[in-house]
Amino acid sequence: MNLVSALTRSQTIVRTASAPYDEGDPVALLADRLNVDDLELVLLFVTPEADAKAVIAKAQKAFAPVRVVGCTTAGELTSEGYSDGQVVAVGLPQSHFRARTLLVSDLDNFDGQAVIDQMIRTRTDLIREVPEWESEFTFLLIDGLSTREDALTSEIAIGLGPMPLFGGSAGDGTDFNQTVVFYDGQALENAAVLTQIRTRCPIKVVKTDNLVPTGRRMVVTGADPASRTVHEINAEPAAREYARLLGKDPNQLSTFTFAAHPVVVRIGDAHHVRSIQRVADNGDLVFFSAIDEGVVLTLAEPQNMVDHLRGELQALSAARAPDVILACDCLLRRIEAEQKQMSREISNLLSQNRVVGFSTYGEQLNSMHVNQTLTGVAIYPPDGE
Repeated sequence: MNLVSALTRSQTIVRTASAPYDEGDPVALLADRLNVDDLELVLLFVTPEADAKAVIAKAQKAFAPVRVVGCTTAGELTSEGYSDGQVVAVGLPQSHFRARTLLVSDLDNFDGQAVIDQMIRTRTDLIREVPEWESEFTFLLIDGLSTREDALTSEIAIGLGPMPLFGGSAGDGTDFNQTVVFYDGQALENAAVLTQIRTRCPIKVVKTDNLVPTGRRMVVTGADPASRTVHEINAEPAAREYARLLGKDPNQLSTFTFAAHPVVVRIGDAHHVRSIQRVADNGDLVFFSAIDEGVVLTLAEPQNMVDHLRGELQALSAARAPDVILACDCLLRRIEAEQKQMSREISNLLSQNRVVGFSTYGEQLNSMHVNQTLTGVAIYPPDGE
């Protein structure tokens, strides 16, 4: 793939571009392609192969005075579909968007009420600024190794009002070493960035996964919620019992196993995925999201990923094709696609449907933190455009 073909795909309204992190000056190329003069906000998704601090520092200057927020990734979603080694930029023009950003700088000690109060004030300000625009959403980016996604989303949910929230947890490929979010020219750990957006474009916030619960259930009988670690399942060592239920050797459990055999929890009328990240040296299971003793886990089986995604994307385009779909797609979905040799078909679907964003360590929707899911927002051209 040459540099020019990797750079950009034109949309009517939202501007997107990507560039390899190690060829030339990707930030300068992206700034040129997006034409920053009339932008309200730039979202930046950066491969973990790049020097994140250097990239955001350059972006802060190259896109000035436009605000830039973003994060590191577990892979990128570009005009080519699944991509790696890219810096991805999404530009929201002032003609169609207004945005305000809020940094939560310390996820271990954040003041939930202060965040809620600021969210309510910001939403009121946006309504006053563009009262004739009717669509709104909140986009959350959060340190994917903070283990604080559940706490933050549940705490601030009351501040959303009718404004839907979706988002993703910053990634680090498959290394799980360091993940950062970008704000005010800095790459920050243990932090989150909330972006509240009002737009004249019709939108639809989406959440989708291709998993169907089975009848096989298990109970968490020993856990450390703070570290998202399960010691025992059904009063047996966690990894060994999980493997037994699958009919597998506990010594052969891997990321591929967890992607192919996720577990879900029932909350209300819906099931939400609680994916396993890894097996600890002592046989514990470490999860990507909140877990506690007494939780009933249900094994889930995946539907055909290509067929399911095609159906979901067709539904979003039933009346009119989106201008763009900004998406947070779980790393485990990508691993499942690779394992089942579906990556090319999935990439084609993502490309054809103008999906852009990044692969995540977890996804958010309103008050929930979930896994092995795609969350996003479909942005449609206003009537008459």
